[in-house]
Formats: sequence, structure tokens, C-alpha cells
Amino acid sequence: MTRRADARPRAGPDAQRQGARHGSDGKSEPRVAAAPAKKPEPKARAKARMATSLEKTVGYRFSDAALLERALTHISALKGAQARNGSYQRLEFLGDHVLGLAISEMLFEAFPKADEGELSRRLADLVRRETCADVARAIDLGASLRLGASEVKAGGRARVAILADVCESLIGAVFLDGGYKSARAFVERFWAERMRKPARPLRDPKTVLQEWAQARGLPTPSYREVERTGPHHDPEFRVAVMLPDREPAEGCGRSKRAAEQAAAAALLAREGVRVDV
Repeated sequence: MTRRADARPRAGPDAQRQGARHGSDGKSEPRVAAAPAKKPEPKARAKARMATSLEKTVGYRFSDAALLERALTHISALKGAQARNGSYQRLEFLGDHVLGLAISEMLFEAFPKADEGELSRRLADLVRRETCADVARAIDLGASLRLGASEVKAGGRARVAILADVCESLIGAVFLDGGYKSARAFVERFWAERMRKPARPLRDPKTVLQEWAQARGLPTPSYREVERTGPHHDPEFRVAVMLPDREPAEGCGRSKRAAEQAAAAALLAREGVRVDV
């Protein structure tokens, strides 16, 4: 049988959906696809969020507000499994190392004639707990902390240990949110003046031990090399420090000076003398 020329194939449901729509007058109308709903961009959401007073103080606005919240949350404010990763402890670990790198870089640039020993002492002074707590107080970090009721009653917002920890956690959060450049800018803003004008004299363990001995009428401590190990180009020294009527204390280091400092610190620790270096 011959097929009529004007016969049209029957259109299935898919073809009908994909084809043109027909109006009441029989004319086809172009199919207009519905425009997909646009999702707000993350940056747009970040801009829409009002900056907190803390962000205004430190001069950095977080794209991820959850990072800032975690950086300010003490473990006492959390319960159960949430306390493991929801507090600032992991960020504190990261921030501690970011702070050390940023300060080391700043010192290297600011003191081109300083030797390793001086740079190390300056670094130790700038990253110590008391310095970090001082920065935290300068930006009123305690007021923004999330603490449990018991910690609030115990004066947690003013505790040096908590303030120092949360200061480092804030640096870690800035690093994750904005990268090293933003973290270093934060450190420079609050540590640059402290770097050039240390709040206290720089003292190493040998100096502290000598002052401690003199205050008790003892002679200047003497140091003796006990052992030298390792290859010639990379030796390790073991040194003993001696004072009358006291057992010698030993310390190790990659140089005699470093080993002497370690020995002095060991003797002071044994005598219950704290060395803030």
C-alpha cells in the first residue's frame, strides 16, 4: 500500500514535549524554557554578612564565618563528640606554627645583621604565651570567647593560657580562610611594634643561671663538653654545667652554645626556676 505523502508520524510524549506548542489559532508558538534559579555566590553571601566588632578590630573579614566561630570556641562550651573538633584546639595547633613562620620571616627581614642566637631569642620572646595573651587583650579577644558556664565563673575570659591559645587559633583561622598573606598581615599588625621594641629584656638560660647563681653567692657556672657525636660537618654536642654542691646537668645541641643553653635550662628546671625565653 502506498503511504500518503502528507501523512505525519505520530509523535510520542517525548517528541510532543520537545516540539513547539500550538496556540488556540493553530499557529505554533516558540517554546520558552524556564530560567534556572540563580544560586547566590559565596562571596556575595560573605559581603551580605555584617562584620563583627572583632573582625573590624583585627582588620580582617572572614568569608567562612564558621571558621571564626570555631576559633573562638573553648572546649568547655561543647559537649560529647562535638567537643573533639568543634573547639579551637586544632586551629591553635595550626596558628602556633603559622605565627612562628611569620615572626621568623619578619625578624629575618628586620635584623639582617643578627646571628642565629639573637634571632632565636627574639622569636622565643615574641611567640611566648604571655606575648600572645597580651595581643589577645589588646584586641579584647576575651569578650568574644564562647565559654562554658563553669569556665566563665572561673574567670576564663582573662586567663593567660586561654587568651594565648585563642590568639593562636585566630591566626590559624585567618590562614585557612585567607591564606598565608592574610595571616602574615594580621601578625604584622599586632607584632611589628613588639618586634622592634621588646617588652622585656631578652635573656637566655645561661644568663638566667648566672644571675641565679650570683644571687646565692655562688661562682659563675662552668661548662664542660662531655661528648661529641655525628659526622664532622654535622656534629651534636653534649655539655655539662656545674655549680658547687649541686649535681651537674647536661644538655645537647648542634653547637656548643646550643648545648650549653640546654644544660643551663636543665639545671634551672631541676632547681624549680622558670625561664621565659
